Amino acid sequence: MDLRPVFPNIDERVFQEIIKSTSETILMTLISGGIAFVLGIALGVSLVVTRRQGILENKTLYYLLDKLVNVFRSIPFLILSMLIIPFTRLLVGTSIGIAGAIVPLTVATIPFFARQVELALLEVDYGVIEASVAMGCTPVDIIFRVYLKEGLPSLIRASSLTIISLIGLTTMAGAFGAGGLGNLAISRGYNRFQGDVMIVATLIILIIVFISQAIGSFLERRATK
Repeated sequence: MDLRPVFPNIDERVFQEIIKSTSETILMTLISGGIAFVLGIALGVSLVVTRRQGILENKTLYYLLDKLVNVFRSIPFLILSMLIIPFTRLLVGTSIGIAGAIVPLTVATIPFFARQVELALLEVDYGVIEASVAMGCTPVDIIFRVYLKEGLPSLIRASSLTIISLIGLTTMAGAFGAGGLGNLAISRGYNRFQGDVMIVATLIILIIVFISQAIGSFLERRATK
């Protein structure tokens, strides 16, 4: 089937650009998501255990962490990316390209995921936690054997939601030269009026999102059994 009349701008060179951009989007998502997953879990657990009636209740620390999460979640991604340019350059030596995008993507994702983790862990039956305390379990035991174990299905659901949100942020990062499918859609689809390229970039983003959602749903079902 000849698709050239439908996609007239997609020649061999543009096709290679699409493959490269898809790889960049997946790479940005995996690296930023991996770092945000580790730090977001730590921050989310800290919010749960230091809150009122938590196993390590600390009102001052909880207040500071809670406000920190709220502040960073409230700043729009593009503004946040510009605000932390000095920090980004300090860490990776540049504020553009994939390396320059990973830092703001990670900074924007950590508070979002931490809040999702907090909500997921709060679903754990408090009676189980009280029983663990009564049995003499240490806070570390309760975190790993109760909170993270019992809350695993909810954590997987939160992770899936975060990855989908992160994919959306990678497309926004294309506005400041981060590369990836967002940058391709803007540079060719919008600036050069190549609508077919924009449509293909959008379809690939949707496919990545659907695959991520399917993997998350599969893992959640496995964890629930």
